[in-house]
Amino acid sequence: MRTTKITGFLFFLLLISFMGIQAQEEKDMQMFLVHEDRTKPAMAKKHETIDKELIGAMKKNEISDFSWITLVTEDFRYIYISPIENMAALDKDPFASLSQKIGQRETNRIFDKYKDTYDEHGDYILILDKKLSYQPGGINTTPVGKNYRHITMYHYTPANASKAEDLAKRFLALYTKKNSQLDYRLYRSGFGIMGSFFWVVTAAESPEDFERMREDNRQLLGQEGESLFDQLSQTVSRIEIIRGYIRPDLGYQPRN
Repeated sequence: MRTTKITGFLFFLLLISFMGIQAQEEKDMQMFLVHEDRTKPAMAKKHETIDKELIGAMKKNEISDFSWITLVTEDFRYIYISPIENMAALDKDPFASLSQKIGQRETNRIFDKYKDTYDEHGDYILILDKKLSYQPGGINTTPVGKNYRHITMYHYTPANASKAEDLAKRFLALYTKKNSQLDYRLYRSGFGIMGSFFWVVTAAESPEDFERMREDNRQLLGQEGESLFDQLSQTVSRIEIIRGYIRPDLGYQPRN
């Protein structure tokens, strides 16, 4: 796990890409830097051991300017999600403060241990769209007691972007009208990703709890919901499902 500093021309391209996002009020959008390690199943335990060593170093040295939550999926992806305030954060080494405390050599020693635990890893941006999310009690990315995550990725082509956006608004209106008990947060794909998609994320206590809520919601939405889902299936180009758990023991939050 190591996020990459983005500099120079790439940063300029990023600036252009997100001018529209920054034009939105801060309360409506939240950017997240995501680092994903596609870990070899046989190396998962070692990967987690290194994570905990890194977290231990962060805690011991009271690093306060970087944090993350960790999602571990059923196919051994370790997804580290860090909120960032603006694009300027992308031009900084997120572990610079740790390196200043323990030295660059020691920091590198920790990160070098990850090298044989995965074959693929990389960074990208996700943008939480609060206006298209349905969480009546207020947006909360880590609801207490609900560490299971069911993520549906709805891929769409540029030609269908406006249709996908309209459907997202119509789903939100229907869930609100029906007072659905199935909350979700909608994330937009951002820089570092080929193509476009919406991440629709639901938190639950367990897979069984999610399936119960989904069935209750299906019955609640009725024919209106069925019609919308039919339109959605005709609009998107591909659907992917990601299942996993938030692992508090593999995340880092500075002390208040």
